[in-house]
Amino acid sequence: MSPTPTSPPDRFIPSNRPILGAEELAAVTKVLESGMLTSKSGAGNFTLQFEADFAKFVGAKHAIAVNTGTAALHAALLAFDVKAGDEVIAPPFSFIATTNMVLLNGAKVVFADISPNTFTLDPEKVEAAITSKTRAIIPVHLYGHPTDMNPLCELAEKHDIAIIEDACQAHGSKYRGHDVGTIGDVGCFSLYPSKLITTGEGGLITTNDNLLAERLRQIRTHGEIRPYEYVQLGHNYRLPEIQAAIGIEQLKRLPDFLKSRKANAKFLTEHLNDIKGVTLPKEASWATHNWYLYTIRVPSPRSRDKVQKTLYKAKIGAAVYYEVPLHLTPIYQQLFHYKEGLMPESERAAKEVLSLPIHPALTDEEREWVVQQSRQALA
Repeated sequence: MSPTPTSPPDRFIPSNRPILGAEELAAVTKVLESGMLTSKSGAGNFTLQFEADFAKFVGAKHAIAVNTGTAALHAALLAFDVKAGDEVIAPPFSFIATTNMVLLNGAKVVFADISPNTFTLDPEKVEAAITSKTRAIIPVHLYGHPTDMNPLCELAEKHDIAIIEDACQAHGSKYRGHDVGTIGDVGCFSLYPSKLITTGEGGLITTNDNLLAERLRQIRTHGEIRPYEYVQLGHNYRLPEIQAAIGIEQLKRLPDFLKSRKANAKFLTEHLNDIKGVTLPKEASWATHNWYLYTIRVPSPRSRDKVQKTLYKAKIGAAVYYEVPLHLTPIYQQLFHYKEGLMPESERAAKEVLSLPIHPALTDEEREWVVQQSRQALA
């Protein structure tokens, strides 16, 4: 049974909203009062604490804080010395940072299609894409649902290939009981305002490899091993102390955020599961979904786009992630001349997906409004 009809909300309901409070404000004030806004090594006191707290949260030996999730991906590729002549396998259904960082390293992106059930890399398609030039695989835990990692890890071990987990949307997600970001060689997380926790801008790299962690910390600060002694190419990817202080407080909130998202996802499923022709998101038996996004499938692009416009008029920020698969974006068309039909599952998903708000800031009234208006629009 659907919720009782409610009146329109006073405010627009976005697909995601950062949740910040007095604790974050006090933490920022503490940094400002200290006068230490950053550290030349990228390892100020707040950054060190944030790294330790996050490593403990996901069960990794190391967490290296950087200034964006994109920087995390780039640094990870640099750590594996990915360069011209190398190939990196990635899905075309993702945010463009995933593959742009490969191109910026001079390497070639080899696309492998997704599984229609999870929107993540299909291991069989990955296996078919491996060549003698393959240097790394980047599984993307899209929308917060984990990729099926065991088959990919087996392929990586067999062919001596690195696995760089794009966990930018997957804080708190688990694969067979293990936190994503700790299953491959490294994991990359984003702290952008729309993500599960935020520092405004920011990112984290996780790894259990001591040597990789050391190299990543050097890459974060221009390849510096000690003052003015540079041992490799690097970048300025330091996370400022203000952001790290916010991150410490946000991480404390994450368990509650995850509980709220799970409850809101369950509520939507219970009240939308009888609508014919619409596919609701499911959680694989081996997965723990963090419900970063609640993404439904609406067949045919005309129907999806009409539903989205109808919901926007009702002050509901239903969003499309992602409207164009990467191989069909203008820049990739210009560079590589990919043809439509190359990645059928990614192309079909791009025409059908629609994400409904389930973030923790939703009130009960807003949640009911999302369900009521979604039912009407989808009908």
